[in-house]
Order: sequence, then C-alpha cells, then structure tokens
Amino acid sequence: MVQFEHDTIVPDRDSALTKKQQVAQMFDNIAFRYDFLNRFLSGGIDIVWRRKAIRQLQEINPKNILDVATGTADVALMTYKMLKPEMITGIDISNGMLELGRKKIAKLNLQDSITLLQADSENLPFADGTFDAITVAFGVRNFEHLEKGLSEMLRVLKTGGKLVVLEFSKPKQSGFKKIYTLYMKTITPGLGKLFSGSKSAYSYLNDSVQAFPEGEKFNEILIKTGYKNTYYKSLSLGICHIYCGSK
Repeated sequence: MVQFEHDTIVPDRDSALTKKQQVAQMFDNIAFRYDFLNRFLSGGIDIVWRRKAIRQLQEINPKNILDVATGTADVALMTYKMLKPEMITGIDISNGMLELGRKKIAKLNLQDSITLLQADSENLPFADGTFDAITVAFGVRNFEHLEKGLSEMLRVLKTGGKLVVLEFSKPKQSGFKKIYTLYMKTITPGLGKLFSGSKSAYSYLNDSVQAFPEGEKFNEILIKTGYKNTYYKSLSLGICHIYCGSK
C-alpha cells in the first residue's frame, strides 16, 4: 500500500510508539475537554459541518450505520436524531473518548440504538457487507495507513452502501489563508494547552491537516481504493471538506 505524508505525522516525534498508539494515548489524555474544545475552537460551526455530512446519507435511508473514529459519539448521536436508523455502531481506538460517548448515549437512553466498541479502523471486526453506510468525521487524518483504512471500510459496506468522510482542509483564498494559518499554527495549540493541558495534541492537528491529501487528491484515492460515484464539497471557504463514495 502507498504511504502518504500524513501517515507519518505523529503527535510526538520522539516517542517509540506507533502513530496508532500515540493517537489513542493523545485522545485518552484530552477526552475530558474534547467536546468543549471542538465547539470553542470552531465557534460551533463544526456542528453545521456534521449536519451537512450526515445529510449526504438521506437519499439512501440507511438502516445499519458504522461511525468510524466515533470519539465521544457526536456524529453517532446526531445521525440517530436526523436519520433514525435501526442501529449505529461507533468504533474508536481511544477508550477514554468511548467512555464519555457511552455516558452521553446512556443519558439519552439510546443504548439499544447506538453501540460503541473499541476497535481499529484498519482492522474492522465486522463481516464483509455489514453496513448500509459509514461515516468518519475528522478521523481519516489519524489513520496510520490511509489506504488500508479506506479499503477496510469498503469491505464492510454493502453493495450500494455509501461512505461519508468529513475532514479538515486548507483554505485557498490568500487573505483568509493567512489568518487560518496563524490560527491553526499558533492560537489553536495555545488554547489547547490552556484548556486541556496538551499543546502537542493541537500542534499535531495542524501538522496533520497541512500534510493531508485534500480535495481532488483525496477523491482520487477513494477512486483508486475502489469507491464509485465519488464527489466532494468544500465548506466554509475550504476549512473543511465532505467526501463521498459508494460501493
């Protein structure tokens, strides 16, 4: 499999741990502030992005959905509210994030509709053709092997099933790009350290965004991996993209 630049970006370059292990540890450490920082650092616009991503599934009316890199189950909960599928399974490598997600699900008494499991996105513990749809919000940047993760998701999709990926990207408009770069490179890590105690986690966020193959490049990777009917949409002047593909 091809290795992409972002595959090699890790939270701590001096650590002997693999990217996967470092990412799990990083999210365990910041889990208690993750939801707050998402809302705070994005000004709440991340909620709008998630809704737009989930709407890409309305036309196929999926009954069984997999949410990869589910974290604290934000997308899983929003998907249930918007689409009312029969079952949503969320997976993540960070148990700390999952524990918070389970508390949110229990508070809404949705344990029979949403299940969270600790699992590796590159080695999914599901049979071929299990799910009608798969969502990934801000998770593919964290894959240690991007193509392997995309291939695994394609494997567990049913024929006619749809993948929706929501991921950060870099704005192209020169004036806005300068402001965005300053915010992501300097302000975000500083605020991340202030509220979560971890500057490296939010420095990693910027580094991985900078290295990620966005836009048409990611669309081409989806096609190469085997997805059909691919398309993508730019959001908020290019800060974020929605990518879709079907099996």
